[in-house]
This record gives sequence, C-alpha cells and structure tokens, in this order.
Amino acid sequence: MKILGIDPGTAKLGYGLIDYNDTNKKVKMLKYGCLTTPSGMPAANRLHQLYRELCAIIKKEKPDKMAVEELFFFKNLKTAIKVAEARGVILLAGRENKIEISEHTPLEVKQAVVGYGRADKSQIQKMVKVLLCLDKIPQPDDAADALAVALTSAYTKNLI
Repeated sequence: MKILGIDPGTAKLGYGLIDYNDTNKKVKMLKYGCLTTPSGMPAANRLHQLYRELCAIIKKEKPDKMAVEELFFFKNLKTAIKVAEARGVILLAGRENKIEISEHTPLEVKQAVVGYGRADKSQIQKMVKVLLCLDKIPQPDDAADALAVALTSAYTKNLI
C-alpha cells in the first residue's frame, strides 16, 4: 500500500511517499520532497500552484492513501490561517483524486513514530531515518515530517 504523507504549508509543503506491506509490517521510503511557492505571490495563486503540483504527484505516484498532519496548536494566528488554507487545498486534492484520507495530530505522529508524545523534532527525524533504513535524515525538515505522517498512518491504521 502506497501512503502519501503531507506536512501542510503554503511556503513549503512537505510530502513523503512510503510503501507499507501490511502482511510483514515492513515500510520502504519511495520518494520525498517539498513543494514551494514564492513569498511575493498572491495567496490564491500560491494555493492554486500547490493544488496543481500536488495533483500531479498524486497522478504520477498513484498512492492508495493520503495522510495529512492536522493543525493542532499555533503561536501565530496569521500563520495558522495560511496553514489551514493549505490543508483545505490538500484535502481537496485528495478527495478530487479519490484517495482515502487520514488526518493525524502532532501528538499522534510523535507517539506513533517515537513512542513518546513530547518528542522533539530531532527525535522524530532520527526515528524516520531508522524506521525507513535511510543513510541520513531526509531534508528539508518538512519532507522528514511528511514521512513521519505517512508512517503514522501506516502504524495506526485509523484510515477513513
């Protein structure tokens, strides 16, 4: 089963694609990266660009499931609104492409990947490297976070 994990954002949207074998519980990293938009671009254009590029990835890679990190806690309302808008575009892209979608809080990601709900970002990234048998931690951070979201979906199985 191919699972596309998404770490939402408008400036940088991280994505990570894994293959999860439910029979032997093995995971394999297939692809990861970031979609970026220019800071000076109008918000509607940025969201449209993210939508088009995400749909292109979905059409090319044909994931069975999509896992998206939920917006759970924010320090800056302006940033939270932008991330929420990106999440809307992400969910729309998944639904339009008829992909099963699961949503996971940062706490769920930490617990599924590290086993500890208060794990920090570096602990999560190190475990992504270990769980996927990678030589190094995926860069940029947004891509590593997206892989963690995909792993969470595979491990928790609370897909809708």
